[in-house]
Amino acid sequence: MNAVKVILTETIDALGIIGSEVKVKPGYARNYLLPQGKALKATDVNRRSLAAAKAKYELKIAKEREIAEQMAKRLEGVAVRISAKVSEEERLYGSVGVRDIMEGLEKLGIEVERKMVLLSEPIKSLGTYEVPIRVYAGVEPEITVEVVSEE
Repeated sequence: MNAVKVILTETIDALGIIGSEVKVKPGYARNYLLPQGKALKATDVNRRSLAAAKAKYELKIAKEREIAEQMAKRLEGVAVRISAKVSEEERLYGSVGVRDIMEGLEKLGIEVERKMVLLSEPIKSLGTYEVPIRVYAGVEPEITVEVVSEE
């Protein structure tokens, strides 16, 4: 696999935090990261200019992390109740997925993006589940999702 080294100019969940040097596919760098200004080519000149701007980036990282930790505190202990239709064997008709969890959080006044909800597979039976929410790299509070029978 061909890979190109780039330096991130902003935090991208799937890749890394601002200022880190990562390897990506050439097309991803050429067609998305570089034109959008989300990364720079990893050259000696860019590395030196990044070192000069490192203090600014570290301040931005600290602010992002602080905001993420505040949101994580808001999410700690949050319980989302989702009612679903069930058969006699306590099995769901269909399943509870990321969208259902997002809607449940929205009713509680908490907005999250789809990619933040780390549900490994859809929930297919009644019960209580712990679902992690990725707020920032390394900051993943768990919420409680309670799936109950629709009356």
